[in-house]
Amino acid sequence: MERKIPVGFIGGGHMAEALIQGLLISRTIAPGECWVCDIVEERLIHLKKKFGIKAIKEASQLLVSSRAIILAVKPQNVSKALQSLAPNWSQDRLLISIAAGIPMSYLAQFFTKTPRLIRVMPNTPALVLAGMSALAKNSAAKEEDLELAERLFKAVGETVRVDESQMDAVTGLSGSGPAYVFTFLEGLADAGVKMGLPRALALKLALQTVWGSAQMARSLDIRLGQLKEMVTSPGGTTIAGLHTLEKAGLRGILMDAVEAATQRSRELRELLIKENPSSRKGKGVDKSKKRAKKDR
Repeated sequence: MERKIPVGFIGGGHMAEALIQGLLISRTIAPGECWVCDIVEERLIHLKKKFGIKAIKEASQLLVSSRAIILAVKPQNVSKALQSLAPNWSQDRLLISIAAGIPMSYLAQFFTKTPRLIRVMPNTPALVLAGMSALAKNSAAKEEDLELAERLFKAVGETVRVDESQMDAVTGLSGSGPAYVFTFLEGLADAGVKMGLPRALALKLALQTVWGSAQMARSLDIRLGQLKEMVTSPGGTTIAGLHTLEKAGLRGILMDAVEAATQRSRELRELLIKENPSSRKGKGVDKSKKRAKKDR
């Protein structure tokens, strides 16, 4: 049996709640070895009551007992969270960030010495333990750090390793992707209603069709084009429907959507960094770097 991992969460929002739930269900962590810190007291009360974990108000308290710290705050709150954490940081701790769009180089600026950092881009199906999380590490992190992070996030779905330079594309595809799928599902259900099906029946048909198709694509070692051909008979109903989708440019629309979301991820990152250019105003700054800058 694997040893439980003491984990602390800075931020107790919905994604943190999903992770906590998955980690507890998989017994990767124990309630007594999970801490959460949040500025919203109602969230702390909710999480403590629901999971029996320890709720605290100060981020610095997490360092006393947590082996891994998961930064799960909104991007605009990253600076404040790390300024309270960095002064007491020790290198035997692992920092895992799920703050969307924030590069590891920006996070590292808050510390006197570059911390062991893992950046993760999860998605909302983590709420039902079916998430997709992409992980990247910085140069200070070791292979065992990445393995530990993978163990944590596999509790809420699947994981892949990527270069950090690919994170914006990951955001555009799997991060934003659930919204594309929900839109597609809604369209299928609406189409069923248009053709005379009751709403509940149309939705059930759409949901199971998409879920089953995804399961086929995952389970069978067959390229997607061949799977499509398995459904498409000459002169049949499916080819008529596919012809309409092709005329509408569905494939190109999806490509454009992922591209637009990827580009927006880059824009938001640059905007955030521009508005919060450096942590060197914070307590975790390396004073020698300040002196060097002054000498120049």
